[in-house]
Amino acid sequence: MKLTINMDDDLLAKVVHLTGASTKTEAIHIALREVARRSRLVEVLRKGTGASADELRTMFDDSMEEPKLAVAEDTPPYEPGDGAKP
Repeated sequence: MKLTINMDDDLLAKVVHLTGASTKTEAIHIALREVARRSRLVEVLRKGTGASADELRTMFDDSMEEPKLAVAEDTPPYEPGDGAKP
């Protein structure tokens, strides 16, 4: 969808730089997805996860340089043969 909006040029340039996006459109998409992700995270934190302390520890991905909550991320689709259970 094409859209014409008034944009803060400095803010958009900062988002492009911070995200490493190759286009302004990509930077806007990244920013919109991040707002949606944070909204899901806030909702989970408000409601609580119902998870035990051990389960909460597994919600973090230790392979990342900075720990990130996995609970608010979209679940990747199941691919046959990838070893994951549906």
